[in-house]
Amino acid sequence: MSMFCFQCEQTAMGTGCTKQGVCGKDEVTAKLQDLLVHMTKGISMYASRARSLGAINHEVDVFTIEALFATVTNVDFDPQRIAELICKAESIRGEARALYEDACRRAGKTPELLDGPALFEPAKDVDGMATQAVEIGILARKEAMGEDIASLQEIITYGLKGAAAYADHAQILGKEDPAVYGVFHEGLNLLTRPNSTVDDLLSMTLKVGELNLKVMELLDAANTGAYGHPTPTQVRITPVKGKAIVVSGHDLRDLEMLLKQTEGKGINIYTHGEMLPAHGYPKLKAYSHLVGNYGGAWQDQVREFDTFPGAILMTTNCIQKPRDSYKDRLFTTGLVAMPGVRHIATGTRGEKDFTPVIEAALEAPGFAEDEAENFITVGFGHNAVTTAAPTIIDAVKGGAIRHFFLIGGCDGAKPGRNYYTEFAQLVPENCVILTLACGKYRFNKLDFGTIDGIPRLIDIGQCNDAYSAIQIALALSKAFGVGVNELPLSLILSWYEQKAVAILLTLLALGIKNIRLGPSLPAFVSPAVLNTLVEKFSIKPISTPQEDLKAILG
Repeated sequence: MSMFCFQCEQTAMGTGCTKQGVCGKDEVTAKLQDLLVHMTKGISMYASRARSLGAINHEVDVFTIEALFATVTNVDFDPQRIAELICKAESIRGEARALYEDACRRAGKTPELLDGPALFEPAKDVDGMATQAVEIGILARKEAMGEDIASLQEIITYGLKGAAAYADHAQILGKEDPAVYGVFHEGLNLLTRPNSTVDDLLSMTLKVGELNLKVMELLDAANTGAYGHPTPTQVRITPVKGKAIVVSGHDLRDLEMLLKQTEGKGINIYTHGEMLPAHGYPKLKAYSHLVGNYGGAWQDQVREFDTFPGAILMTTNCIQKPRDSYKDRLFTTGLVAMPGVRHIATGTRGEKDFTPVIEAALEAPGFAEDEAENFITVGFGHNAVTTAAPTIIDAVKGGAIRHFFLIGGCDGAKPGRNYYTEFAQLVPENCVILTLACGKYRFNKLDFGTIDGIPRLIDIGQCNDAYSAIQIALALSKAFGVGVNELPLSLILSWYEQKAVAILLTLLALGIKNIRLGPSLPAFVSPAVLNTLVEKFSIKPISTPQEDLKAILG
């Protein structure tokens, strides 16, 4: 049987990829990722029970989120690396089992006899693992449990994957919470229960949303603690003469290490994609050779990297299969991987040696000349916006600002995303646009002007900076003395992969309603589950910009 994957928005025919992922993932890699998630569930079966007896293991906890993150769309395309993670998962599961059994002995209890993922023995080679994966894949579970149960299980799984990405970034910067790991294990353990009800699973989906809010709070504290609170900053979006490295992904620590290692070497550093918000952090923009942002969103990288005359570093998800024209200048690090692409290893204390990236940049021609200057502004985190809140509130009360639109989320290559550009362009001039994540690239280089000195386009940051957007909404809610749903605020969201699922669950857990979602609804949400979400949270699919604006503003 071929693969089956429908975890991202661009899945084939809107139903599922069955031969090769639209993302570029091959059949073997897809199957191995399913098996890695299955093994991770087995780890959590023991770890969750051990926690109930007061026993935890940090290595078990961190591996769990790393394994989940490795299966997020556009992270790891290398089946051999996934196979190695599966083997490591078997070893980590052994540690989790010993932890649980030791805790039972100390508590005078008899350990439960577990089966399923707790005892599953992976094959010893890639082909054998791929064959095994069919038995535990999505289609097998859907047939065994029914469409609605399987749908809810996938929503929980993808929400946990997204939250795991953010948790991994936070723990790399030293921000962790033992309770957070506990919810990951609890959620994964629930997915192994054959008798889970729809109510059990619906309750867990909202708990995953609450988990992701906590994780984004940790990551916000990690980023601002390490690099300062973002401040409004102009970022050059045209090249500067000289040798060059472009850094894509999401990991600010990788960028910081590269900036330190390239000081004084005559190399200019550019951000790309979701790294654009890095320019707003005081300790990062202090590096004079962080000169600007190159290109746009992740799906344009093949064309953009092909013409980039320097080295390229991918730090997290969003990688695409490279062209041969730049493959030898492309490097991966962390959990991201691509067959045939050089990988920068992580040392025992998190250190990385970017010498190969630097050497490749010095060998490449670099930009021959400066292009005409052009700038955009970033850095409107929750600290910057709430500091300006009195001015914004006065503008609303005085009638200068009529409405706020949060237009953001993931970008992607699938047709239909021009909706977000058109919507932003049609927003009336007395309204403010908040944006975040790579969906901003649909319109962030357009000039929207200001309202009484307040920018009409406010770039909040990365996808994880949905935490900032939430804090801004809560601050406005408090200032006006109304609930968030009563604010003159509408959410127009685009989704692509599992981090967007986690953020959506967070918004639902906060009780936020009337979210417009597009460009298409998730294939993994069954009709019955979709009806429940519509009835409870009034989620709406996008229609046309004109119709949606009319419905919102009247």
